[in-house]
Amino acid sequence: MSVTDVPPSIRYCLWGRAAGRCQYRGCNQALYRDDLTQAEFNSSYIAHIVADKPDGPRGDKVLSAKLKADIANLLLLCDVHHRLIDIADVGGHPVSLLEEMKAEHEARVELLTGIQDEMKSHVLLYGAKVGDNESPLTVSKAKRAMVPNWYPATNQPFAIGMRSNFSDGEIRYWEMEHENLRRHFDRLVKPAISSGDVEHLSVFGFAPIPLLIALGREISDICPAEVYQLHREPATWSWQTRTPKFTYQVSPSGDSTRTKVALILSLSANVLPDRIHSVLGDDVAIWSIHHSDPHNDFLRARSQLQEFRRVMRRTFNQIKAIHGEDAQLHVFPAVPVSAAIEIGRVWQPKADLPFVVYDQNRNSGGFVPALTIQQPT
Repeated sequence: MSVTDVPPSIRYCLWGRAAGRCQYRGCNQALYRDDLTQAEFNSSYIAHIVADKPDGPRGDKVLSAKLKADIANLLLLCDVHHRLIDIADVGGHPVSLLEEMKAEHEARVELLTGIQDEMKSHVLLYGAKVGDNESPLTVSKAKRAMVPNWYPATNQPFAIGMRSNFSDGEIRYWEMEHENLRRHFDRLVKPAISSGDVEHLSVFGFAPIPLLIALGREISDICPAEVYQLHREPATWSWQTRTPKFTYQVSPSGDSTRTKVALILSLSANVLPDRIHSVLGDDVAIWSIHHSDPHNDFLRARSQLQEFRRVMRRTFNQIKAIHGEDAQLHVFPAVPVSAAIEIGRVWQPKADLPFVVYDQNRNSGGFVPALTIQQPT
């Protein structure tokens, strides 16, 4: 344990760098408050990485005296981890490891405290069962994905549709879940947007694709929002920086005379035209948006989702211009969750055709109509 009286100016700087929290990796305990009683007092210890005497933990004949009051050699710790590194497990805590812990903690504090007020965002979580799988949404995962571009405006997210007693094989599933979504959104989210309390949303959704499109329809473009994607490798909601390049390709129908129109979205998997004919018959004009390598983890970067928005917006316009305002539009989506939400957000109720969105249901033998996206009646 330390025998050095660290000068007050150094102590204050160390407290600031650590944000008053234990710097031991994975601890982060607040050292100014008792978590049980909520009483506020200083419970911190200042520990030396290189001991302040040669015979102390990690001591050195030369460096101990030289670094005894150097802030680069000091850690702010709770009682448990102070005792761990200096008494219980000195050998398991070499200088290099403690330096890594200090650097990681202080870098995280600098990042989070450097975010400006205009980067506040309200978290919106929307979850519903996908088959037998429950929603993987958590507030902590959402917060980690937002930083450093945004940070949570409040500790409490808008959590809608998180617990459902319905499964997508039930007859009234789509009707009940869609109504559940609308009611939750109208009660929890819409008033906060209308009052100006919410200026930006960070949206995390995990649900059947038609419901995610309906969520996007509720959010629309009235409120600025960033939509996040759940990745498989690595398992995170955070946008990735290194991603393969690709382009979305739009294949328009060659027949402009038909008013029954199908739009295939082959992004997460290939959807073949014969599956559309089996649902809608042969009298249908088929459009598609696709890319060269469809699979369920292709959407990695924010820029890829932004480009999908542009392509989707343009395609809605083209279909209406070519097939007319009375055309019946049917959408068959094989898309990531974030793209599904953006389909609903870019759709304009006064400018675009209403459309029926279909769901792939193995128990039903293929695509089945799920929801209709249209102007409210």
